[in-house]
Amino acid sequence: MVIELVVATRNKHKTREIQHILGPEFMVRDLGVHPDVPEIRENGTSFEENAKLKALAASRQLPALVIADDSGLEVDALGGAPGIYSARYAGANATDTDKIDKLLRELARVRPAEDGRRARFRCFVALARNGNLLGTFEGIVEGSIADEVRGDSGFGYDPIFIPEGLKQTFGELPTEVKDTISHRAKAIRALADRLRRIEFGD
Repeated sequence: MVIELVVATRNKHKTREIQHILGPEFMVRDLGVHPDVPEIRENGTSFEENAKLKALAASRQLPALVIADDSGLEVDALGGAPGIYSARYAGANATDTDKIDKLLRELARVRPAEDGRRARFRCFVALARNGNLLGTFEGIVEGSIADEVRGDSGFGYDPIFIPEGLKQTFGELPTEVKDTISHRAKAIRALADRLRRIEFGD
């Protein structure tokens, strides 16, 4: 039996990553096939709040299990920035390159000690159906910020984030490795356990 769910996003990179993490047991679609669902404002004050807002809003309009995630990068030397503003850090229409360039400029400006380059990716995933919240799931991966862009895999800040215990950035790691250790992978694996219990009545 294949479990179907809709991701409350129009970010194809994110949808593909979630599908890859979940595997063939799941069929993942996103709002690209539901153009009638309006853009959902992310005006919460935390990753968890934004994930809940998106999941609940989309689930009220779709007869399906809906998930939404909110995730981002927290850099110690920048007081936790960009945090919940990771996607909009360099402006509403900024590219990934624009966001990375701004972050590296800000780090250069504050000139942190080596431990000041400590950072983490944080992800919250919310699961909802028919306007009811069914659960939230968190994933965190600790690491540090590289001195320069390295690698061209992944998306977002992946080419400058070095996960703890490794020397490569997320942008240099094979997809199979990243999708085992990433913040989103940790949250999605916890979600998958909950989805199986819902669908099979455990």
